[in-house]
Amino acid sequence: QVQLVESGGGLVQAGGSLRLSCAASGSGFSFNAMGWYRQAPGKQRELGATITRGGITNYADSAKGRLAITRDNAKNTVYLQMNSLNADDTAVYYCNARAYRAPYEKAYWGQGTPVPVAS
Repeated sequence: QVQLVESGGGLVQAGGSLRLSCAASGSGFSFNAMGWYRQAPGKQRELGATITRGGITNYADSAKGRLAITRDNAKNTVYLQMNSLNADDTAVYYCNARAYRAPYEKAYWGQGTPVPVAS
């Protein structure tokens, strides 16, 4: 079975930075696109950023310039560097990974890591 283990969340002051990590594992699986989504209180889950295995990135418009997504394919780990955080960034951040084991590919979610931003 596939597991996504997130870390790095926690309380941060407005204007501060935080780095989230998500390590994916699963016997016989490889991981294609990975990404981060977030869900603010009372709102729907929305895209933060995604990155392909080859390093092609995609960001939500609200995230451009403040978020940077990277990955380490050898470790099956994706990172999200978040800078200049403000109260609107308060949310639970979820890791997503598309796990492939021939002939199927399926999306998996992490358990979520809370990021409260104190203004």
